[in-house]
Amino acid sequence: MDTIEGIIVRPLSYDLGPLQLTGFGLAVLLAFVIAQIIAQRELARRGHDPEPIGDLIFAAVIGGLLGGKLYYAILMSDMGAIFSRAGFVFWGGLIGGIFAAYVVIWKKKLSFPRISDVGGPCIAAAYSVGRTGCWAVGDDYGRPWQGALAVKFPDGAPASTVANMTEMFGTAAPAGTAPGDVLAVHPTQIYETALGFVMFMILWRFRGHKHAEGWLIGFYCVLAGIERFLIEFLRAKDDRFFLGGLTVAQVIALLFALGGAAWMYARRNPSPGAPGIYAKGTAA
Repeated sequence: MDTIEGIIVRPLSYDLGPLQLTGFGLAVLLAFVIAQIIAQRELARRGHDPEPIGDLIFAAVIGGLLGGKLYYAILMSDMGAIFSRAGFVFWGGLIGGIFAAYVVIWKKKLSFPRISDVGGPCIAAAYSVGRTGCWAVGDDYGRPWQGALAVKFPDGAPASTVANMTEMFGTAAPAGTAPGDVLAVHPTQIYETALGFVMFMILWRFRGHKHAEGWLIGFYCVLAGIERFLIEFLRAKDDRFFLGGLTVAQVIALLFALGGAAWMYARRNPSPGAPGIYAKGTAA
């Protein structure tokens, strides 16, 4: 029995013969495609060779998926979770993707600050698109809520039932509800889609900055850290272990924001060892 009004969302999934096309898979695919398009065009605009981006995106896909799954398995204390379909965690995916891309950058003797500088707005755009996939499968939603935009996920991953809220996320159930009731919740996936787009627009506005190469990825880390720190207060989570009830993701977000601010400061001025973003002979 449904307990309160809310928009009902069913998983987006199509069977194509033996294959299954899900909203999450489509969103992840489009996220990496958009990131590649932005990175190649921005590198070319700055007067640099965009050809290596294809290899870097491929590495980021592999590293991101493995990192997201490994983070989830560690968080759940169950290494068998690596082989489940659920649990592609953002921070694990981001760290894994950056690490895999760095390995390719090192092997190809490319400039990490140069590539990472265009990577800032690319990651923000990919994040905005990718979060729509979480909406499509009913994952990563928020706490129970009765607002006008509240959403129910009766077939989510997991379903937003009273039992799942109390047993999996430690969230108190509204009075008078039964374990099988489907609760309306904050659509945090949509919040993050919107905030990801805002981050992209801010970073895109600063893509022609006058600082040293790499400054923009620091700016991304600050924005992403702040965004994730705030959104976690609305998420249905079971990992609020730290001082003040902070989640693991919030602690990582704070570290990312602080690290990003330090990196922005370190790359604030071009120098012989830290050139500006434009190749010689390229008009700013």
